[in-house]
Amino acid sequence: MNLRKPGNMRKGTNAASTLRSAIALSLAISFLAEAAAPEAVRGKNVMYVGGTIANLPEGTMGGINTKDEKALVFESEKGKFQIPYENVTSLEYGQKAGRRLGVAITLTLWALLSKKRKHFLTIGFTDANDKPQGVVLEIPKGSAKSTIMIIEVRSGKKVEYESEEARAHVHG
Repeated sequence: MNLRKPGNMRKGTNAASTLRSAIALSLAISFLAEAAAPEAVRGKNVMYVGGTIANLPEGTMGGINTKDEKALVFESEKGKFQIPYENVTSLEYGQKAGRRLGVAITLTLWALLSKKRKHFLTIGFTDANDKPQGVVLEIPKGSAKSTIMIIEVRSGKKVEYESEEARAHVHG
């Protein structure tokens, strides 16, 4: 019979088991938090955050095409819209910082203190009936400068920055 008595247990076995369980639980929570988080905007992805585009759900991932000289085009599996550059009435760029909680749970305090910035471009425009419309797009950090420059040049409108930090991100 191999019954373990408290005096016969190896020291540290319970502590090691508890530590392994805590790490496993932290990893599970982290993966669940990341899975529940909205899809990240990376590479050439753009998210239609919201606006006045009918039949296009908020949070739709897609891409924008700035190659057309007449209109900015957003395309996704869920829909498409075009904004003629001549109809652009306003441009605004801003950033929003969020904490990296899912990573921080499993890694370090540094991850909790660091910020992940999201980059938003708001475009005001008029539709074919001359009614005011607007869209908010989350754009990848690496394409903010070129996207803004192209839209400014083609629309003749200058972007307004929500902060000096946002201006510095685009203009260096």
